[in-house]
Amino acid sequence: MGSRVQKIMLQPINLIFRFLQTRQRVEVWLYAATDMRMRGFIVGFDEYMNVVLDDAVEVSLKRKTATPLGRILLKGDTISLLCSAPADDAAEGAAAG
Repeated sequence: MGSRVQKIMLQPINLIFRFLQTRQRVEVWLYAATDMRMRGFIVGFDEYMNVVLDDAVEVSLKRKTATPLGRILLKGDTISLLCSAPADDAAEGAAAG
């Protein structure tokens, strides 16, 4: 007989907290600027999904540039998507810095 696996729903705030705890680099897609991404390490957030990123880098998809910004605050209403940053991000961040 096959075993049955039960899936547990993961709350969005718990995923953001996991990114903070593991100090995993994240990529943020912006609502109004679809040709731009922000990458960095989450060091804080609140219930409105306002996010503080450390070692933030502004990545322009159009110009193919990466501009280091340091520590920034992104308002939650400007965020469309938040995910772990791609593996090639480390080389991109080093080239920008």
